[in-house]
Amino acid sequence: MSVTSGTKPESGIGETIRVVIHALIIALVIRTVLFQPFNIPSGSMKATLLVGDYLFVSKYSYGYSHYSLPLSPPIFSGRIFGSEPARGDVVVFRLPKDDSTDYIKRVIGLPGDRIQMREGLLYINDVPVKRERLSDFVGEDPCGSDATARVKRWKETLPNGVSYESLDCVDNGFYDNTNVYNVPPGHFFMMGDNRDNSTDSRVLSAVGYVPFENIIGRAQMIFFSIAEGEHAWQIWRWPTAVRWNRIFNIVR
Repeated sequence: MSVTSGTKPESGIGETIRVVIHALIIALVIRTVLFQPFNIPSGSMKATLLVGDYLFVSKYSYGYSHYSLPLSPPIFSGRIFGSEPARGDVVVFRLPKDDSTDYIKRVIGLPGDRIQMREGLLYINDVPVKRERLSDFVGEDPCGSDATARVKRWKETLPNGVSYESLDCVDNGFYDNTNVYNVPPGHFFMMGDNRDNSTDSRVLSAVGYVPFENIIGRAQMIFFSIAEGEHAWQIWRWPTAVRWNRIFNIVR
């Protein structure tokens, strides 16, 4: 004798909807708790990050604020499981002047630090940052034009030993000589590696000091990169347009 269930088998459409909902929930959890993808639209972090780089940002590195959530609902203040960024980390944060805008810069100043630029040289707590001249950067112009350019490149080493490359488009640029910036408690001082073409914490009217709460996460790895001016959806151009040597590079 055979026995049949009293329920009808789930339809193909119902199964598909269930799978899609589960996939969306998983993606939402990953995006909120673990990693969020970002792309680089400007050259303020050249040569560390180039226009057309796509990277993963770890949300768990510094804990979570309401900016970690999709649409950033202000359901709580401060941070949960907070851990402050280290000097030299490359971070994504919400612009204090417009918290609908994401910026990516390098952490230069910690709470309580004194930051200043003198003749293009960075000073932290009145001590100049060690700087070593490298070969010139040659490539997509970091100074703003569409042409290929050659500009000065330096290796800077912060007091905690973190090293990175910075670019210097012009001597005695607008923010090469500044007053002393005193970083308030609970805030951080951010700078772009492309020093003469970066709107960062040196511009108090536009960025200024970044509250810890505004930090979204740490830039970890480049997972895709396409030449400036190209479009990622034009797959047929990938063989020549994709920067294959940048894929899976760790952001430092």
